[in-house]
Amino acid sequence: MKYITNKVKKTCLLVSLLFFAALYTSLSVADTVIISKGAIAAGWANWSWNTSYQTSATTQYNGNPTLSISYNAGWAGFSLDNSTPVNTATYQSLQIAVYGSTGLGSNKTVLALTTQDNAGNASTAYYFTPMANTWSVISVPLTALGSPAQIARINIQDNTGATLPPYYIGALTLVAAPVAKLSLTVDATAARHAISPLIYGINDINATDASLWQTLGITVNRWGGNETSRYNWQLDTYNHANDWFFENDRMGSSSTVNAFITANKKAGAKSLVTVPMIGYVAKDGNLSTCGFSVAKYGPQKSTDPYRPDCGNGAKTNGSLVTGNNPTDTSLAVNTPFITSWLNYLVQQYGNANNGGVAFYNLDNEPDIWFSTHQDVAPVGLTYDQLMSLSTRYAAAIKAVDPGAKILGPVVDGWTYYWNSPRDGQQGLWSTTPDRNAHGGIPLIPWYLQQMQAYEKKTGVRLLDYLDVHYYPASAGVALSPAGNAATQALRLQSTRSLWDPSYVDQSWISSAGPNNGIIQLIPLLRNWVSANYPGTQLAISEYNWGAPESINGALAQADVLGIFGREGLGLATLWPDGTLSANQPLAYAFRLYRNYDGLGSTFGDTSVSAASNYPANLAIYAAENSSNGALTLMVINKTTGGLTAPLSLSHFTPSGVLQTWRYSPANLNQIVHLADQTIKGTVINSTFPANSVTLYVIAGNHT
Repeated sequence: MKYITNKVKKTCLLVSLLFFAALYTSLSVADTVIISKGAIAAGWANWSWNTSYQTSATTQYNGNPTLSISYNAGWAGFSLDNSTPVNTATYQSLQIAVYGSTGLGSNKTVLALTTQDNAGNASTAYYFTPMANTWSVISVPLTALGSPAQIARINIQDNTGATLPPYYIGALTLVAAPVAKLSLTVDATAARHAISPLIYGINDINATDASLWQTLGITVNRWGGNETSRYNWQLDTYNHANDWFFENDRMGSSSTVNAFITANKKAGAKSLVTVPMIGYVAKDGNLSTCGFSVAKYGPQKSTDPYRPDCGNGAKTNGSLVTGNNPTDTSLAVNTPFITSWLNYLVQQYGNANNGGVAFYNLDNEPDIWFSTHQDVAPVGLTYDQLMSLSTRYAAAIKAVDPGAKILGPVVDGWTYYWNSPRDGQQGLWSTTPDRNAHGGIPLIPWYLQQMQAYEKKTGVRLLDYLDVHYYPASAGVALSPAGNAATQALRLQSTRSLWDPSYVDQSWISSAGPNNGIIQLIPLLRNWVSANYPGTQLAISEYNWGAPESINGALAQADVLGIFGREGLGLATLWPDGTLSANQPLAYAFRLYRNYDGLGSTFGDTSVSAASNYPANLAIYAAENSSNGALTLMVINKTTGGLTAPLSLSHFTPSGVLQTWRYSPANLNQIVHLADQTIKGTVINSTFPANSVTLYVIAGNHT
């Protein structure tokens, strides 16, 4: 915590003295009230120091109870913290309705207001004095606080060093910035490019329901995850790694991969199969075969409640078990083991160009093997080790099936896009010896450079797709249920981290690493490819925005799929964190793009320019269907209120009816076909309901 002291430069600002009515006539539905009716709002926690507060029914504000704040020592502070930081992009000021006790009405500035982000960085201080025996409303522009990008904590601290009389807060409010009149524009001849059908993919290692994937229009299915890193194709066995006490297990009575590929072929989906390159495979399918036996390696911090001899690899003092034997669970293997498996798959299903496995992953998240597979790979990989493994196994794949496409390096997330696993495991974030030994180049650009050098030397391209995993890092978003209103709003804003150069990520990323919290993921990866290995396509083989059970998750997923298409991603497979069922709202996000009418009709396959003047609230994606020239428009209202906006079409001549399809809280079990309309002119005036996705299908031709 960074306290404000008398050493802070005191820039006294004039306060606006507004009365209660003025405050409430200025608020909009997007305003966030942090204190109301004598209580702190849900989501905010008391982190005050040397301070006590209580509800006061005597000194009321607008007929409601207030908070009486008492400082018990000099430099005390009233402080509220939110575990889910508020993105300030749509806010303009903090307003405080405050009442001072007798003795607080002098010109001396007795209180200092600051905010902090989730890393503890404090804003510029704003100094003010509650007026004695009267309510005043103090409006603090966020620009006066240094325009913080996020607010995770609000502090009001004594600035005198003395014990002050109490004061009262009737309301503390983040006030939304006024929104310009919304507008949507589409230009059917601008920014045209093909949308890869492979962005509508999923991870389902146990896929057997081909009819479900056909219904959802799934185009590619990935067989991946931690358990695939030690898959033994001969025995159909694997190891749970740190997901469950490093225990071996059996996939099924027959080859799970065979069943997976067969189901995908039946559904018309391509298969993406993970190739183990960690150097070990499970030697049996016995759950009692585990990496850290308590009998062998001593007591451990946690053990399997069903098999207490299997530990988590951490001693009771928290230090890691070292020196264990990898062969407790696994057999050492090399590329010939993989070559024999690939030859078998080609014999069974044909090669990639003839209906066989189309894509192969170079293992799964090798950057964090030292954690996930601590029992067989306890030391983080260096740049050179990752490259050596990647080229050896990729070359083995291409030797068996030259037409197969290879995806790598399949890294876990943001940290190891930039850094060496060996450096990271040791906590060497500032000195980065391994990265520095490679010219200080971030890991992924260096990896691309080496793959390009290999092709120049041998004439063989080993890397077809640059593949990363990406999960939004804000608390409660990925792999989580919908959560409270703040989390749901954050989920819908965090999709902007995929593309928006103005969006500061509302997580630890904002204060750690490069680019000052601006991720802009797909353009970043595209620029790295352009500079270091042109022609490589982009893939995200694991991602998740959570809330599959909620309209909130459906909105986020629909937004993500629109972004993938517009930004030119080559392949994407959702990690559903469980089985995706046909009736989940999340499933309807796929249907909107792949089977909105239940008859196989899809969103267009050629992306065209579409823009919203306020994409944080109303997003739009547009594409032309090459089969009939129809224009398809996906409009997503991310807010809890209806939004009205004119939609203007350029370089497109409608020639028939406007079809409207909508998914909303009004009916979570159906994409509703609204009444068709005849189009007159090139402007569509529409109101988009709260928390809804609207699909327009417009017959016509671009001009």
